[in-house]
Amino acid sequence: MELEAIKNMVTKYEGYHASFVNRAEVAKRYYLGDNDIMHRKAKDVEQEPMRLADNKIAFNFYPLLVDQKASYLFTDPPLFDVGSPEHNKIIANTLGDSYEKKIKDLCVEAANAGVGWLHYWHNEQGFNYAVVPSAQIYPVYTNLLERKLTGILRTYTDVDDTGSEWVIYEVWNEKECAVYRRRGEIFEAFNRYSIEIAGMVAPSNVYKHEMGAIPFIPFPNNSTYTSDLTKIKSLIDSYDKTFSGFVDDLEDVQQIIFVLTNYGGQDLKQFMQDLKTYKSIQIENLGDGDRSGVSTLNIDIPMEARSKLLELLRKSIFSMGQGIDPEQQGLDSTSGEALKFLYSLLELKAGILETEFRVGLGELVRAICRFNNIEVKEIKQIWTRNAIKNNSELADMCSKSMGIISHMTILQNHPFVENADSEMELIKKNSRKKQIIIFQTMIHLMMMNNRI
Repeated sequence: MELEAIKNMVTKYEGYHASFVNRAEVAKRYYLGDNDIMHRKAKDVEQEPMRLADNKIAFNFYPLLVDQKASYLFTDPPLFDVGSPEHNKIIANTLGDSYEKKIKDLCVEAANAGVGWLHYWHNEQGFNYAVVPSAQIYPVYTNLLERKLTGILRTYTDVDDTGSEWVIYEVWNEKECAVYRRRGEIFEAFNRYSIEIAGMVAPSNVYKHEMGAIPFIPFPNNSTYTSDLTKIKSLIDSYDKTFSGFVDDLEDVQQIIFVLTNYGGQDLKQFMQDLKTYKSIQIENLGDGDRSGVSTLNIDIPMEARSKLLELLRKSIFSMGQGIDPEQQGLDSTSGEALKFLYSLLELKAGILETEFRVGLGELVRAICRFNNIEVKEIKQIWTRNAIKNNSELADMCSKSMGIISHMTILQNHPFVENADSEMELIKKNSRKKQIIIFQTMIHLMMMNNRI
């Protein structure tokens, strides 16, 4: 692609992508507990001399809801079955020990930005993959009803050997990646790679990735690509403001306010000194009907109204955020149906994300299979929820399903089984041992009968 065309793409990208990056950064702030109330303008003491307290208390409802979803879905990450135990092991080994963390981080990124991105590549160590910050990615899709990814523009900052900071632009398609960089008015091809031409090695800004597809996979948070913060931000802000204002009132009115009428001293400093030293003060009496003296002013704080508002806001946050309130009460039963009710809203939200993630995970497994020269026709994904369960009910259901559904399906859903393939191998080994023991026992009995 020509340099001028790249410049035009970058200009267009930065204009469209600015609002997305801003929304993603706001959600990330809230996930880190840096709510808007922490950036509220300080009170003007001169305008409100009686309102000195300025508490800024941020409640971490949002990270709790996001972590609930990530833990519920990916503490036990999805497993894959391509129809061959040997191929399943290859896929599991390629995903590696960091698979659980990466898929959890991908869920958090999608919840904050509305979409998470996974980049995969290969090198001397083999197949690799990593989560890419969504703010770095601008995807290019076709205009067809069933959108297809046709290109990726990735941007980030980097520092060269001289300490100068550059903005790096990577343009990816199905075959190659072209790299450019910009600093101020300078926009140039960035020769980060090398190619061999007629036996000579020359610098190049183009890299032939040979992955068979664009090596970036989107993982949407939902069908509208929106953040989990969108539905509950205003509720969280209202809760923060109400609670912080409540604490401000408690601090501002905890001291006694004196009302002085015809005080005979020079100033308020003398008034406080006389009150402390002599336990009395001087008042000027103007005759009959004079109301000179000292009184105190009491301010009533609307406790009940604020408590009710905070209660309603908290309930709305967990309801609209589709999560589980840790303080939720009223479940006297521990049956499986009661536990399902507790997780009903979270399950709805998790089910939507699972639908979106299944497509991306299927694409990742196919990329792994292409790298390992594995032909795959169907990919079965096994998802497990990390929820409080009634294991006795589940085990009883599995026991009653023997002879009705396949042994493998029962193992995949049994509460005590983590890996169905490994468990099946153990069952086969135990079965062979049992057969050997039975055979040896029969031989022994035959030999004893012959002796007799």
